Amino acid sequence: MNKRLQWKMLGIVALVIASVYVIWPIFDVKDKDGKVLQKGKINLGLDLRGGMHLVLKLDVEKIPFEGRHDAMERAIEIIRNRVDQFGVGEMAIHKQGKDHIIVQLPGVTDRERALEIVGRTAHLEFKVVSDNTEDLKKALNNESVEGYELKHMEAGRGGGEPILVEKNAVLTGDLLVDAKTEFSSSGFGEPYVSLTFNSKGADLFSKVTATNVGKRLAIALDGKIQSAPVIREPIPSGRAQITGNFSVDEANALSVVLRVGALPAPVTVEEERTVGPLLGTDSIRSGIRATVIGGILVFVFMAVYYGLAGIVANIALVLNILLILAALAMFKGTLTLPGIAGLILTIGMAVDANVLIYERIREELKLGKSLRAALPAGYHRAFSAILDSNLTTLVAAALLFKFGSGAIRGFAVTLTVGIIASLFTAITVTRVIFELFIEQMDLANLKMMQLFPETKIDFIGKRKIFYLLSSVVIIAGLLIFGMRGEKNYGVDFSGGTLQQFMFQSPVKVDDVRKALKDMGLGNASIQQYGNPKEVMIRTQVEAVARIKEKFNEVFKPNKFELLRVETVGPAVGRNLRLGAALALIYGLGGILTYVMFRFNLKYAAAGVIALFHDVFVAVGALALTNRQFDLTIVAALLTIAGYSINDTIVIYDRIRENLRLVKKGSFADIVNLSVNQTLGRTILTSLTTMLVTVSLLLFGGEVLNDFAFCLFIGFISGVYSTVYIASPLIISWHKQPAIKGVKKQYPVISKK
Repeated sequence: MNKRLQWKMLGIVALVIASVYVIWPIFDVKDKDGKVLQKGKINLGLDLRGGMHLVLKLDVEKIPFEGRHDAMERAIEIIRNRVDQFGVGEMAIHKQGKDHIIVQLPGVTDRERALEIVGRTAHLEFKVVSDNTEDLKKALNNESVEGYELKHMEAGRGGGEPILVEKNAVLTGDLLVDAKTEFSSSGFGEPYVSLTFNSKGADLFSKVTATNVGKRLAIALDGKIQSAPVIREPIPSGRAQITGNFSVDEANALSVVLRVGALPAPVTVEEERTVGPLLGTDSIRSGIRATVIGGILVFVFMAVYYGLAGIVANIALVLNILLILAALAMFKGTLTLPGIAGLILTIGMAVDANVLIYERIREELKLGKSLRAALPAGYHRAFSAILDSNLTTLVAAALLFKFGSGAIRGFAVTLTVGIIASLFTAITVTRVIFELFIEQMDLANLKMMQLFPETKIDFIGKRKIFYLLSSVVIIAGLLIFGMRGEKNYGVDFSGGTLQQFMFQSPVKVDDVRKALKDMGLGNASIQQYGNPKEVMIRTQVEAVARIKEKFNEVFKPNKFELLRVETVGPAVGRNLRLGAALALIYGLGGILTYVMFRFNLKYAAAGVIALFHDVFVAVGALALTNRQFDLTIVAALLTIAGYSINDTIVIYDRIRENLRLVKKGSFADIVNLSVNQTLGRTILTSLTTMLVTVSLLLFGGEVLNDFAFCLFIGFISGVYSTVYIASPLIISWHKQPAIKGVKKQYPVISKK
């Protein structure tokens, strides 16, 4: 073995060993009680291990101008302190934009309590209650009472009682030193929150209680009256208590919020994505199952169709997956559910480069070359098409990362790493293995099946028929899309709340609809995806707690679990919709620019029209099957665009090559010849990707079903548009040579 080959082999072996070392163990190692014995190297996203993702908006307009400069930093620190006391590990809290805060709480399942602690402003005020009954009557009759305002007691003892309190607080929570949960010494041992003021607060509290003996002192939290005890005597100690029939959890939550301080301004939850542990575990199981099945299908196909060459491609594919996981582990990446989808797609797309190389090697062998000569020629001739097609997909992935959020970024990262790794494994690793076989084992030939011999179909001559067919399909799909209106959009783009429930026993949609109608939620959207135990409900208002209470009443004893909640405010939904549209526009624009740079404007325009064709076909299919658009669908559409242009570039590359080699025939003849020459590899590359897409569609789980369906339709449309849209269009627009250096007129092939 020559030294150059030796060093290459040693480098590959070292890379494999290093990758295994970096990623092992991949996931957390736990004992039988669930205790983590060794932490895994791959971080799992909230959609896989369960937890909450919140986008909070801080109302900075309510902060005095001089205090706005550090309001976000103070708010983040306060929220961090609260979450610390809530007992959440590995939390992530950071600023987004001027007034938004991202909060990620892995493992949190009690969403109501978490929202209470994270989002409560905790503006604590003490206000003197008026004992003038006449003034109270005026207030109840909607008459104004100067210096006072009408309030009602919160639920609990005295709940709903109207009281008249002074508008100005006599004491506020910023003078508070400590707050903790204690229990009364009565027989019931009811929990309450004890307060301790600083010296200034103690002096004020002493004066207030001394001058208002016999009156009631209202304790207001965020403007709501929690309690209004009677002042029996002056309290000079600076200690007080808040009572109000609290549960232990309520008292603990309140004491945490008060102890770490009040937020500088009110916050609103503009976006919430909560995934329960059951759905997270199921998503991991479904993702692994789809990956394994898709991988096996591709492995078997490559081994059967290409024989030894297919086995070499499979070895490179295993290394490719290993490199992706190693990159995620090294750069502290997070594996999300769409990220698993990206990994599955990478399996299919990784062998595309091998298919292009092998088909080129086949052509070289047919010319009578030896394998030793055909091998480098095949790699050389396939390189430009492989590079161009992968770079266009990278453009789509980069824009997904730029405009996507959360899990979609995970998809973009996995796809990007996968493309880079596949370029290395398909071009470098496989070639080194072949060179080893040739040098050490005297490999002289590669036996490969050929189900798709070179055809002589007049694709170009029938282009007008297919233009018409495509127009009819696209117009019909867009009409259906237009008729559905806002029903096309999921919670991501239209706002509202999506909640998914899992029942112990099957439930009927009609029973669920009746229960919601009784609650005043008759316009809610209800869906079941095959499993009669699961139901997905979409409402325009946040009503998770009310729905759970109603289901407990109606479906008892059929127990249920809340699998996930997604809440998006209307403003956020509009912004996400705009961002998604920009991502698509920029994505197609980026692909147009790259193809124009590598070929010319006419080629690029024809390719992008074909991409629009594929996107519109997928959109129509989604509307026809009553599937909704969300962020994962945008990821699917951009993936379709990036992948569809791959096949188109393969044909463009062959056209460019034939314009140099073929000396006879019109431009239309050369395009038709190029389409026929590449038809087999177009079908093969699409077939390998479709194998994993179908695996994702059938076994990837409910959450990614729409995503996989969109890819399935888009990939089929991509093959069609490459042959019948992109290639014919460059003929329709051709008036001069498409590639510089080629004569303007071509000889015409005619009958003898």
